[in-house]
Amino acid sequence: MREFREFGHKLVDWVADYLEAPERYPVLSTVEPNDIVDGLPAHGPEQGETLDRIFEDFERVVLPGITHWNHPRFLAFFANTSSPPAVLAELLSAALNANGFIWKVSPAVTELETVTLRWLLHWFGLPRDWFGMILDTASISTLHGIAAARAAIAPETRDIGAPHDLILYTSDQAHSSVEKGAMALGFGRRHVRGIGTDAAFRMRPDLLVTAIAQDRAAGLRPCCVVATVGTTSTTSIDPVAAIAEIAEREGLWLHVDAAYAGSAAVVPEFRWILDGCERADSLVFNPHKWLMVPVDCSIFYCRRPDVLRQAFSLVPEILRTSDGGLNLMDYGIPLGRRFRALKLWFVLRYYGHEGLAEIIRDQVAMTHELRDRIAADPRFEICAPSALSVICFRQRGTDEANRLLLDAINGSGRFFISATVAHGRYILRIAVGNMLTTRTTLDELWSLLDALAANVGETNEKLSGV
Repeated sequence: MREFREFGHKLVDWVADYLEAPERYPVLSTVEPNDIVDGLPAHGPEQGETLDRIFEDFERVVLPGITHWNHPRFLAFFANTSSPPAVLAELLSAALNANGFIWKVSPAVTELETVTLRWLLHWFGLPRDWFGMILDTASISTLHGIAAARAAIAPETRDIGAPHDLILYTSDQAHSSVEKGAMALGFGRRHVRGIGTDAAFRMRPDLLVTAIAQDRAAGLRPCCVVATVGTTSTTSIDPVAAIAEIAEREGLWLHVDAAYAGSAAVVPEFRWILDGCERADSLVFNPHKWLMVPVDCSIFYCRRPDVLRQAFSLVPEILRTSDGGLNLMDYGIPLGRRFRALKLWFVLRYYGHEGLAEIIRDQVAMTHELRDRIAADPRFEICAPSALSVICFRQRGTDEANRLLLDAINGSGRFFISATVAHGRYILRIAVGNMLTTRTTLDELWSLLDALAANVGETNEKLSGV
């Protein structure tokens, strides 16, 4: 243990230095495919090596292959932060090595999860009696929601397999994980209806009603509708209240994917984004996207846990207990369960409701300030409403010119942003979500945009044949 103790102090110092100033590293990794494979031996060592020697190779070979999500200039996808208290909690979790598949094997794993998830329901203004559990990603959480929907509509699935007439509805802007979940659960892609969206990229309830009626007339069974609060491409917010009304009238399960935007509901003035969600049957949001918790930590809430249990509970004799505790293995696919609640608990206690709300509030404000600068420049256009901390924009002109602009920004080595296609247009995205991102950071991005747009504008004219 002496080596562990000595090296542990060294490693904590390294992590503290890293979290304090990750901008010392390039935001985007520049390694080529197989550089890391080629930089390491083809075979594992026959004899053990020292921690110092292993760490040397970590810095020499592994670290250059890291794109730094903790970097203040990481503004792609959904930027996020691994905060210091969460890192310390992960250390404790690894040391304890608890596996909480049933209550008896580690009561704290289950009960701390229960407590922290109730705190968040209170902060969000959602029903306090909802069942909740922590899974790894929103993809798996959404799969659980769809599986519960299938169990509610077709309980025979448990014994005879999935029927071939169930239909799932979601918007044409929904995350691919919705369709993937339907594929995995036997719906088939042909039974997933992508409902059209309005000019603000929100699902149109009138088109949902029409699609349900058409499927019923064809002898099919509408089963589930998935609404999104904060779509991946544009962070649009579906009209959940109107969709919930339709789902209740038609007897459909309503699952809400709030993976990114859900965290914003800790800010009182942003709670409106969850309007109607209290009527959902299930909901997911990811603290590892915008609540300063490192991956992986996805929270799945369910209003009807009895249906969830019906879908998943299967208890072998070795796991039967009579202690009366909550066994989370009965409500989902995973048996093994890491102590994910510990890092969430550390973060919620360290920052508190007001502290987390202030971080998100400030990030939204600085995002809107940059959005307004972009909108005021005639060279650019804003391509989607920006209610939270993502800006969807493009330089006026061709898609190819915007691809060149993206490549120029990321190729500078100073920033990393991403792009998408929405309603047939190529759009650039700036996503603010890292605690270290400041107004100065965004000022520097604007200066780079300003400089590069002039050069790309010349290319744009050539591509347009002007």
